[in-house]
Amino acid sequence: MKKSERLNDMIRYLNGREFFNLSDLMDKYNISKSTALRDISSLEELGMPIFAEHGRHGRYGILKNRLLSPIIFTMDEVYALYFAMLTLEAYQSTPFHLSVNQLNEKFENCLSKEQIKQIHNMKKVLQFEMYPHHHVSRFLDKILKSILNESSCKIQYAKNNQEKSYQVQFFKISAKFGQWYAAGIELKTNQHRVFRCDRITFIEEDIESRFSIDELVSRSLEIYRSENSIDFEVEILEQAKDIFYKEHYPTMKIESGDKTVIKGFYNPGEEEFLADYFMRYGHDVMSVKPESLKQMIQDRVGNLLNHYQKI
Repeated sequence: MKKSERLNDMIRYLNGREFFNLSDLMDKYNISKSTALRDISSLEELGMPIFAEHGRHGRYGILKNRLLSPIIFTMDEVYALYFAMLTLEAYQSTPFHLSVNQLNEKFENCLSKEQIKQIHNMKKVLQFEMYPHHHVSRFLDKILKSILNESSCKIQYAKNNQEKSYQVQFFKISAKFGQWYAAGIELKTNQHRVFRCDRITFIEEDIESRFSIDELVSRSLEIYRSENSIDFEVEILEQAKDIFYKEHYPTMKIESGDKTVIKGFYNPGEEEFLADYFMRYGHDVMSVKPESLKQMIQDRVGNLLNHYQKI
């Protein structure tokens, strides 16, 4: 634990105590006597009202004017914040240097005993469906920093047992089903790309920058769409709209009226990905345009049937 994190935790730990001994800090944080003494001096410099009682049974005390003001939450706010923290548990990595357990501990330090009891009871009866991944994205913080600095990055990216180098200016980090993705412009080709963050094996921030964040975000779809892009229309039954709302992509939209139609475009080379996506709709698909996409879906279904006939 870094010193800044340790001091932050000490403030919360000592804030509810009237007296403490040096050994309390040494045992809790597994630090030496000299480190504990330096930490107490640092806390005093931060303004914590600590005083020392000397003598055979010497100890430290904290004046009644507590450093931290109590934070009052309503139960609705408690539940909302708790569920917000639950979403973090679905991710093996986050762009922030924090532990969900430490965050939860800090949160509960701001609650009354009755509120803590309520939230523990709630954990028994309410569940939050998550899709945790075990893929570690090591460079989320650096990607986020490069976006905020509007700078480019040199990255190494591993895919299909190959590793390639790219010069990228990222402009968006997104998360879906426990997995992190980073969208950016590959500066060599000026092409929009989406990288799975756990496959980035190395990153180095560069000072080179060609675009502002606002420009990249506003132009993202325009940049992504190639000159040879293909428009598609897939009619589905109205009951299948839930599948679309659970998962869809920026290159598609849904229109409802007399018919329910998913419209969008894809670039050459993305046919298999789109075919796999629409196979999820099963019998709820009523028509597919263009014919080439329909044929691709038929081929994928045929290959799947052959596979199951062989096993």
